[in-house]
Amino acid sequence: MFIQTEATPNPATLKFIPGRVVMPEGTLDIRDARAGERSPLARRLFAVDGVTAVFFGSDFVTVTKREGEWQHLKPAVLGAIMEHFLSGDPLVEGGEAAAAAAANDAEDEFFDDADAPTVATIKELLESRIRPAVAGDGGDITFRGFKDGVVYLAMKGSCAGCPSSTATLKHGIQNLLRHFLPDVREVQQI
Repeated sequence: MFIQTEATPNPATLKFIPGRVVMPEGTLDIRDARAGERSPLARRLFAVDGVTAVFFGSDFVTVTKREGEWQHLKPAVLGAIMEHFLSGDPLVEGGEAAAAAAANDAEDEFFDDADAPTVATIKELLESRIRPAVAGDGGDITFRGFKDGVVYLAMKGSCAGCPSSTATLKHGIQNLLRHFLPDVREVQQI
């Protein structure tokens, strides 16, 4: 099994591409070992000293480290990923990975019913133009709410805590949304 690795804009996060489907649908952001107890792969990854977060995308895994150099952590992470895929274990025990992804995104969205057409356009732009680019960097972004002209988004994976995430939100996403939707005046991260 050959696992490719890619750097991400977040120096604390590395993207691992195992050459197979990781999450059949949705994404799963696991921010600590306790939250990853239901995932055999997350348990293996959190057993590597220094791993602080794990994110599963459609065909990739991003791993965030606390400290240390990737040259020292990378072999152990590669070993954990390879061991998982060769074991035949499910990504998430006791249910579908999609159910885990849905539970991971269970936070309620908030917006006024009168803003439903604007919200639908925001979601369409996120899905078609923004999420694919963010996934390319080993992360994800989801809509959380819209109120008084402010779009609230959640950054996940390599994007969570990334030094360039503010620039991505303010200069990239905010400008794009404002271009298409005059009702949008600002984008904020939740």
